[in-house]
Amino acid sequence: MLSLSELRKLRAHREYPSVSIMLPTHRTAPANKQDSIRAKNLSKQAIDRLHGEFSKREVAAVVKNLEGLVRTQDWEHMLDGLCLFAGREKADAFKLPFRVKPRVVIDETFATRDLVFTMNRAPSYLVLVLSEKPTRLYEAWTSVLEEHKVKPFPMIHKSRGGASRLPGGKGVNPSAVRDQSHREFFRTVDRAVAALQSVSRRPIILVGVERYLAFYQEVTTNMESVVGMLAGNHDMTSPSELGKLVWPVFQSGATIRRSKALTQLDHAAGAKQSASGIDQVWNAAFEKQVRTLLVEVDFEYPADVTPEGDRLLSYSGKGARSLDDAVDEVIERVLSDGGEVFFYPVGTLDLHRQIAAVKRK
Repeated sequence: MLSLSELRKLRAHREYPSVSIMLPTHRTAPANKQDSIRAKNLSKQAIDRLHGEFSKREVAAVVKNLEGLVRTQDWEHMLDGLCLFAGREKADAFKLPFRVKPRVVIDETFATRDLVFTMNRAPSYLVLVLSEKPTRLYEAWTSVLEEHKVKPFPMIHKSRGGASRLPGGKGVNPSAVRDQSHREFFRTVDRAVAALQSVSRRPIILVGVERYLAFYQEVTTNMESVVGMLAGNHDMTSPSELGKLVWPVFQSGATIRRSKALTQLDHAAGAKQSASGIDQVWNAAFEKQVRTLLVEVDFEYPADVTPEGDRLLSYSGKGARSLDDAVDEVIERVLSDGGEVFFYPVGTLDLHRQIAAVKRK
C-alpha cells in the first residue's frame, strides 16, 4: 500500500533522466502470465531511449535499477496496475487498484500522475479524533489510517478538566470552567491543524463525542475543510477499525467536493479568475496562481518548455526540457504549491479543452 509519505518523496525527486513505467496488470491467472513480458518490453523501450540519448556508462545505474525492478516483482500477486520508478539512486514499484494505460516516461521528475489519480479517486484526507487523552490526527487513504506523530500531535489536554483538576469553592461553576477549558484546548488543536492545511489542504473527518464535536465547531477556522463527522467515543478504537468506520463517511463527502469544484470553476470563469486549456493552465501554475486544478482522466500533452519555464513549445522528445506529459508536471506543481486536484470523466471539461484551473484570489 502506497503511503502519503512515499508519494511526497516521489514527487520531490529531481534528476534527469528519471524513468517511469506504467502498465496494466492482472490479479488472476492465466491473464497475469503476460504481465512480466509486457513489463520487460516496456523496460526495453525505456532502455533503448536512454541509450539513444546517453552513453551506456552514463545511464548504467538507471538501467540496473529498472531491470532489477522488473526482475523482482511478484507477478503472481498483482492488482490492476503497476508503476515502476527508476533513477540513478532510486528504484520503487507500486501496485495500483485500477487499470492504467501502458506508457514510458523519461523526464526530470517521476510521472506520478497515476498515483495522484489513485489518491484522488480515493483521496487522502485527515481524521481528527477529538479527545483529551489524547487528540490524535491520522492521514488517511480509503480505510487505511496512518497516525501523524509529528509534534504537536498527539495532543493531551493538560489544563483544567483535562490533566489538571477543576477548581472548587463557593461561587465556582466547575462545568463552565471545564467547558471553557475544552474550548481553549480545541482552539489549540485547530491552530495545529491550520498549520498543516496551509502546506497541503485536505478534507477532514471529525471524530468524537457530540460535546467535543460541538466545541470544535465553535472554535475552528477550518470548518470549510470538514466533509463529515463520526459521533462517538473512539479513544480505544484501533486505526484499522476506525478506518472502516470513517471511510463511508468520507466517500459521501468526496463526491460533493468534486461537484463543488465544477461549480467553483463556473463562478471563477464568470469572474475572470480561471484558466482554460493547457497553455493558460501551465502559465497559471508557473505563477503559483492555481488554487484548484480540474483535469480529464485521459488528457495528456507532450511538450517542450522554455528555458524560463513559463511557456510550452512543440514537443521534441529530447533533453530535460522535453516533457512526455506536461499535464503531469502541472499536477505536480499545483500539489507542491498547496492546491487541490480533481479528475473527471472524458468530456466533462470539453468547454475548457480538457483542463482548467480556478485561480487564487
